[in-house]
Amino acid sequence: MSDHSKIRRTTVPQIRARKGKEPIVSLTSYHAHTAAIVDEHADFILVGDSLGMVMHGMESTVGVPLDLMIMHGKAVVRGTQRALIVVDMPFGTYEESPSVAFRNSARIMKDTQCGAVKLEGGKRMAETIRFLTERGIPVMAHIGLTPQSSHVMGGFKTQGRNEDSWPEHEEDARAVSEAGAFALVLEGMVEPLAAKITRQVDIPTIGIGASAECDGQILVLEDMLGLNPTPPKFVRVYGNLGGQIEAAVKAYSDDVKSRHFPTDKETYS
Repeated sequence: MSDHSKIRRTTVPQIRARKGKEPIVSLTSYHAHTAAIVDEHADFILVGDSLGMVMHGMESTVGVPLDLMIMHGKAVVRGTQRALIVVDMPFGTYEESPSVAFRNSARIMKDTQCGAVKLEGGKRMAETIRFLTERGIPVMAHIGLTPQSSHVMGGFKTQGRNEDSWPEHEEDARAVSEAGAFALVLEGMVEPLAAKITRQVDIPTIGIGASAECDGQILVLEDMLGLNPTPPKFVRVYGNLGGQIEAAVKAYSDDVKSRHFPTDKETYS
């Protein structure tokens, strides 16, 4: 394949330049085969630490180790050609200091060949975001409902219901934008606040449960496909894969029990 016809990945500057323009499309993915499908339609794919809950049955994202993120990140990169791949930094890998964050984010990028990392936190993480971006690590920020802090927040609660809390969220958004983040995830946030932040910052906002007022949207793939029996209230479910898988497994089980499956002779003759 010539260089002229080679598929080129979406870059961080391209995502950054979409501010206020065509909405940015994103989904999570954790393995190569679903990533290959999503790749045709998403501008960026997030290898989220939600994989701990979705793929490994954990109660929260807090227990996800760095090696697990790297393993799934490698798989997603291998399965894709065009989308920017962003990998979550798991809890405990970046909060201690900017230098620790750099060491771990550099490992993620080198081992997975992803294009950027994502970390949670607003103004408290601004120094770290600046440290990373000045050293060549593109950072997507994440404020509002931050799952790694769910124990402190008292669970997964919508942010901004009390208008008195808005200045703090706005300050978080400005801080990470000014520190060099190229995009900002707004999670679990009331629409008026998400709209206000989107107008205030000069980087794209990516909403998850934060209304259509953002510059783009992201969902957990398994939630929108109907694989999660109790998806978040804000999720529009586009498929019923859970039901289809259950029906297919039952049909297979019935066939095996009644011996209605290909014999060696029928299959391999």
